[in-house]
This record gives sequence, structure tokens and C-alpha cells, in this order.
Amino acid sequence: METTLTYKCPNCDAGLLFDADKQLFSCEFCLSEFSEEELLAQKAHEKAEKAAKANEDFTASMNEYFCPSCGAEVVADKNTVSAFCYYCHNPIVLSDKVSGLHCPAKIIPFKLSKAEVGAEFLRYAKKKKFLPRNYFTDAVMENITGVYYPFYITDADTDSSINAVGKTVRSWRQGDYRYTETKTYAVYRRGNIHFEDIATSAISTEDKAMLEGILPFPKDAYIDFSMPYLQGFFSKKKDIEREALQNEVKGRMQGYATTLLRGTATGYSSLDVQNSQLGILSSHWEYSLLPVWILTYTRRGKTKDKDKTYLYAMNGHTGKFYGEFPVSIPKLLLASLGVFLGAAALAFLLGFLFFL
Repeated sequence: METTLTYKCPNCDAGLLFDADKQLFSCEFCLSEFSEEELLAQKAHEKAEKAAKANEDFTASMNEYFCPSCGAEVVADKNTVSAFCYYCHNPIVLSDKVSGLHCPAKIIPFKLSKAEVGAEFLRYAKKKKFLPRNYFTDAVMENITGVYYPFYITDADTDSSINAVGKTVRSWRQGDYRYTETKTYAVYRRGNIHFEDIATSAISTEDKAMLEGILPFPKDAYIDFSMPYLQGFFSKKKDIEREALQNEVKGRMQGYATTLLRGTATGYSSLDVQNSQLGILSSHWEYSLLPVWILTYTRRGKTKDKDKTYLYAMNGHTGKFYGEFPVSIPKLLLASLGVFLGAAALAFLLGFLFFL
């Protein structure tokens, strides 16, 4: 579909006409005249003001929560109320001062409900034989919390290349001798590769590994950001700007490009990539919020400092799961004892039959 660009007068908002003699855009109502550069600068200024207003409205509509026990910090819209920290389950404190927030460009709404996540988690957990006895309580399931995590979504066009050494090996037998022929080739591959929807977490905590474990999110799930989607959920604050992530994203793209170009070099017995290069021709970044269901389970020790908290995450759109389950020591010892007694009984029976 073709689109047209219409200029309006910055002074009276009437339509502008192009004056071929003056090479200027003129307004018939207020008689103002503008060059194209002036109009483009005005549009850029209006766009920046609109973005700033959106950021102000977004910040004004959010509250900040922090946990005095573990230090967890999240934000949520003013309609979201919670009385506990979703990490350590201690009471949380509300602060009305929210700073450093920027309105996201995109969001993926939660597709799975809390009930669906709880049922799926239980189905997965019940396959684990050595979980603690109190793991399946309703209280544990009530701790499931929906959190929007900050990500940067990157599209890029690149110029990528690899240098590699390829080898072919051929063997044959002639008479009493076996011959092996090895040929070595210098291999070069280069191409323009387009990347879409590379998701990179915009937080620097240990949550980063967890978030990478539940990727990817489907491309068609992204929509323009809208505040109502935040209602009833928490949102983590980003603490990394895109400039600090450029090398990480470039490294990931370089790895993908190397794998792709390596796959085009066929017909070799072995291929050793010596070096790879990636130049970014253009890129587009969008700050986005992606849905994650969080569940924590605290295993109590003899003292408080011996407590251990297990963190689980589920992709709020696809259901992909990440987490490490605790092990019940009594169940593990009982199972080990059963194996030992079974082995001992088998050994005794074999010994008894041997001496018959």
C-alpha cells in the first residue's frame, strides 16, 4: 500500500502547498512559508515531545515496590496491589517515587492464566520423584506472580564473512597397501544476513540467566505498548541501556552468522573456522516488556541463613519452563537404601544358589 506525506502549517495547522517558484511550502491562511528542512525539523521536534509526554504519563501512572528483606524492586500500575515479595514472600513496601522509567514501545500480553500455569507446573513437578513433601501445597501455588521483564528487541542487516580451512580425506586399498589422500582448501564465505527479533534482557541481575532460559517469544506476539495490559501485574525496571548491550548483541549475531555461513560450505570431511567478521549495516532497537510467570519456593534450614530459595520461571506466552527443583534428602536416602537392600538381597541369592 502506498502512503503519502502531508505537511501542515506549524502556526495554524492548515494544509501547506508547495510554491515551485520559491521552492518553499506556503500557507494560504496565515501566509507563512517554510523550507522542507524546517518542516522535517518541526516534525522531529513534535515526535520527541510526544515521546516525552508518553514517558511522563507512563511514569505518573506507576508505583514502585521494594522488599526490605531481599532488596527486590519492581513497579506496577496504580491498580495493582500486592502484600508480599514474589522472591522471598516477605511483606513489601510501597514508594510513590518512581524514577528512571521509559515508556516501552512494544509488549507481549500474558497468554497463560495463573490457573493454567499452576496446573502446568504441577504436572511437570509431579514427574520429579524426590521433591519435598510440602512442595505441592496450595500456599506454594499461590506464590505464582506475573511479572513483565524488560527486553530490547533488535532487528539488523549485516555483512558477514568467515575464513575457514576445509579438508577432504579419501582412502583406498591397492594390493597389500592402504592409501590415504588428504587435501586442504582455503574456504571463504560472505553474505548479507538479516536478523529479526533478537531479544536481550535489559537487567543485570542473576535473573538474566533465567530469562535466557525461557526464550524465545514468537514474532507475531508483539503489539504496540498499551497501559491496560499492565493491570494486575508487576514490571521489572530496566537497569541497562542499549549502548551497554551492543557488543553482546553483536556477538550473538556473529555466532548465528558463523553457523549459517559454515552450513553453506559442504562437501568437506572437516571444516575449521579460523575467523569470522560481522559488520552491522543498519539496526533498529525497541524497548519492550515480555511476560514471565514467577514461582519461588523457600526450603527452610535449621537457621535463617541456611534457607535456600528456588526460583522458577515460565514464558507467559509459550509456557516454556526454567528452574531447578529441590531434592528431599529423606526421600533420596530412602531410595538409596532400597537400591542397596535390593542389591544385597540379589547378591545373597546368587551366593546361595552358587553354593547349592
